Amino acid sequence: ISICRDLPNIEVITFSMNGISDLEPLNQCQNLSELYLRKNNIASLNELFYLKNLPRLRVLWLSENPCCGSDPHRYRMTVLRNLPSLQKLDNQAVTEEELSQALVDGEEIVAPPARRNIENGCLKSTESSAAESTTETESELLKFSLEETNKIREELGMKPVPRDKFSSFSPRDADCNRKKRNNVLNAILLLMKELDTEGLEIVQQTVGRRLQVLRKKELQEE
Repeated sequence: ISICRDLPNIEVITFSMNGISDLEPLNQCQNLSELYLRKNNIASLNELFYLKNLPRLRVLWLSENPCCGSDPHRYRMTVLRNLPSLQKLDNQAVTEEELSQALVDGEEIVAPPARRNIENGCLKSTESSAAESTTETESELLKFSLEETNKIREELGMKPVPRDKFSSFSPRDADCNRKKRNNVLNAILLLMKELDTEGLEIVQQTVGRRLQVLRKKELQEE
């Protein structure tokens, strides 16, 4: 997620199911309009402090994080009090009545959270993750990840990834290496949006050569 510090113009970010616990790198993304962070390790709603100054943020998916707690009303009210410009939270439309009620029931966040430890490249939360106790089928994991990844690909003018091709990089377990590979993929997709025609042509040529090498290797192995 630290790559986001260098992407001030990015508009859509999806980092669901990636072990993320720190939102500080997002506070420079002034053009960010959609942010998908479900099922991570975000332990405190104080992480919203880093999103409060993002003027274009309209969609946030934060469910299935430890910060959501056991009181869904308090959670939703606190998010909306601090991010009143949201039009959709956790795939549910925000109403004017909720925004008014949030001023009463929500908690104002005025400071960032205390930092957590980082070990071996994987973020660790000091609180137990509610997501770990949530059982979700592989089909559901693929569904959400596929939808969110294809949303980015659509923004980039790329073809959607077929379901049968997606499972190879689906974050189905907590293995750190798999998460790193997922992050690399997301970072590449995000960075591509920053490139002009010349840059994209260079990427296309490089990818083409790489694919030729891999295909030859597969044929030799067969």
